Amino acid sequence: MDKVVASAAEAVADIGDGASLAVGGFGMSGVPTVLIAALLEQGATDLETISNNLGVDGFGLGTLLAAGRIRRTIGSYVGNNKEFARQYLAGELEVELTPQGTLAERLRAGGAGIPAFYTPAGVGTMVAEGGLPWRHHPDGTVAITSPQKEVREFDGASYVLERALTPDFGLVHAWKGDRHGNLVYRRSARNFNPDSAAAGRVTIAQVEHLLEPGEIDPDAVHTPGIHVHRVLHVPDADKPVEFRTVSK
Repeated sequence: MDKVVASAAEAVADIGDGASLAVGGFGMSGVPTVLIAALLEQGATDLETISNNLGVDGFGLGTLLAAGRIRRTIGSYVGNNKEFARQYLAGELEVELTPQGTLAERLRAGGAGIPAFYTPAGVGTMVAEGGLPWRHHPDGTVAITSPQKEVREFDGASYVLERALTPDFGLVHAWKGDRHGNLVYRRSARNFNPDSAAAGRVTIAQVEHLLEPGEIDPDAVHTPGIHVHRVLHVPDADKPVEFRTVSK
């Protein structure tokens, strides 16, 4: 049961045009940059991405975006990416904004086999009532808006129904991983990576430290290998700092 692949190209070879991808990472932390670069080289287009954000200009998913390879994205943060704003306002990119905690739960629920759930986040706003602009016409007018969602009352409080996410692929970055696919994340990288790994129908993990089965304490495993289909060893993965702040 050795899930290790020889190259990044092999890892992403079967991601086709129109595929949906849950991609781990939070800002520049825990982003599967090697897998994204291989996908850029591979050529798949018309992609739908699910991630906290679309990276920044020239980094992570921002490279796929700049190449015009992303058709639609589901995310919760759109700052620090000028190309993202340009494509969205020009009608080149469809954007489904969702509260950050809701996005995490939509992925987690998908990985757990739960089709939908109720949450108070977004009740009384356009998240629940609909009308958020998903796509614009080239002239800037709104082409597609978000639909109204079901709202129910439980114990005197209102909750909005949110659907789970089960994308075709999950792309994640882990600190450690073994040949069976068991993964351990480090610090801020343990954000959307575990949820993306569980939600993907086929999950591909790039790992900094490749270990043999049994070398990871079972109590330390964040993503069990049952969720992971391919493992790529990336000992020199790029991990830049988005905002560097130092004291005088």
